[in-house]
Amino acid sequence: MTMIFGIPLMVLFGQLMLGLINGAFYALLSLGLAVIFGLLRIINFAHGAQYMLGAFAALLGAQYLGLNYWAALIVVPLVVGALGIVVERLLLRRIQHLDHLYGLLLTFGLALIFEGTLVNLFGVSGSSYPIPEALSGGFKLSFMFLPTYRAWVLVAALVVCFGVWFLIERTRLGAYLRAGTENPELVQAFGINVPLMVSLTYGLGVALAAFAGVLAAPLYPVSPTMGSSLLIVVFAVVVIGGMGSILGAILTGLAMGLIEGLTKVFYPEAANTVIFVVMVMVLMLRPAGLFGKEA
Repeated sequence: MTMIFGIPLMVLFGQLMLGLINGAFYALLSLGLAVIFGLLRIINFAHGAQYMLGAFAALLGAQYLGLNYWAALIVVPLVVGALGIVVERLLLRRIQHLDHLYGLLLTFGLALIFEGTLVNLFGVSGSSYPIPEALSGGFKLSFMFLPTYRAWVLVAALVVCFGVWFLIERTRLGAYLRAGTENPELVQAFGINVPLMVSLTYGLGVALAAFAGVLAAPLYPVSPTMGSSLLIVVFAVVVIGGMGSILGAILTGLAMGLIEGLTKVFYPEAANTVIFVVMVMVLMLRPAGLFGKEA
């Protein structure tokens, strides 16, 4: 059996694949945070709760409305994204001219409300969401058995991530979004509804979190606390990539998943902290992040 530093090659490749799949979740969630902060300058501390709402909406939709997985992938992000638009219009818009700290505190309070309400209604124990029949089974690779659903998660997350990047960075709509946040008065003078663009941008970021929640529901227990611990890791990924950097969030999320997977092979005790170690190193050497712009 081929070994690398005393580790069987099959084990190494298997962990790399699992790390890449985890990295796809990091990339998807980090992308939502980067969109909201990069375009709106809002530190969305409710992002983990919105991810959890996506998973819960898929679960409850299946239990009470007969909503299947494929429909949930479309309906749930739209519904949770619409909730995000309501939050932006009724709450965040009122404090948009204040310091970023007020937005952070407001979204943190919203996260506590969402999580606390669902804890009171459903408790803290997790519920299972079935893997759709079309995605059951797996592939026998030379180095591991890859479940079909995990492969689907990787592909779906990458397609959505790079699709959003293309939308924001390479299309006229994306140019309007960037211009509207940098010089809203000028863009408004050209007849573009800037407040609506801001609401839709926040809704997009929230919808990305909800989409990640639907993808995660068949993999992890659906519980009110599922987003709180993941949020800290995702924030670290965003900081490493550069606050507001769309491409940085995607690439850094994937890279951190791989690094975490490698750490589980060579030094498992540090697997839960390696991302934060990388964050500290990056902040010391490049405070703006790997892909961020120096102020």
